[in-house]
Amino acid sequence: QVQLVESGGGLVQPGRSLRLSCAASGSIFSLYTMGWYRQAPGKQRELVATITTGSGTNYADSVKGRFTISRDNAKNTVYLQMNGLKPEDTAVYYCNANRVIVTTRYTYWGQGTQVTVSS
Repeated sequence: QVQLVESGGGLVQPGRSLRLSCAASGSIFSLYTMGWYRQAPGKQRELVATITTGSGTNYADSVKGRFTISRDNAKNTVYLQMNGLKPEDTAVYYCNANRVIVTTRYTYWGQGTQVTVSS
């Protein structure tokens, strides 16, 4: 079992920055691919960014060049630095931990943190 707690969301003006954090506990953090997903009202949850155990990263096209995902295995924490925020980035952001052992996938979600981009 992995418990995930997000923090850092809030209301921010367009063009500004926010940094989300996700603290993990309950298992070996370094063995999990970590990710950030978001869900806007009336839309499906979508991938924002992922970071593998080897720190390889992947981003949605909509956030490339603006968002950066990183991890600190010593602190069991994954971050999402969001720069140049746009109103369309408004959503609930969820942290995800994912690991495949043989053929079994283990995936865990945080409770989400609201990000609102508005003037």
